[in-house]
Amino acid sequence: MPTNSPTPGSVRSAAALNEQIRALWIRAGGYLSPQERIEYELLVVQWAAAVREEIVEAA
Repeated sequence: MPTNSPTPGSVRSAAALNEQIRALWIRAGGYLSPQERIEYELLVVQWAAAVREEIVEAA
């Protein structure tokens, strides 16, 4: 598991999560190992939640 996982209840912006996703892909050279795939999936779920939260705040 990634060592920089957020603690429950912590919130990162969609932009910060997107940057972390991009960095993961670059670091992996475009091919994710099984462990990196898990990290990627967690980041995408967190990113989607952050996007929804930002939309709600903007409304």
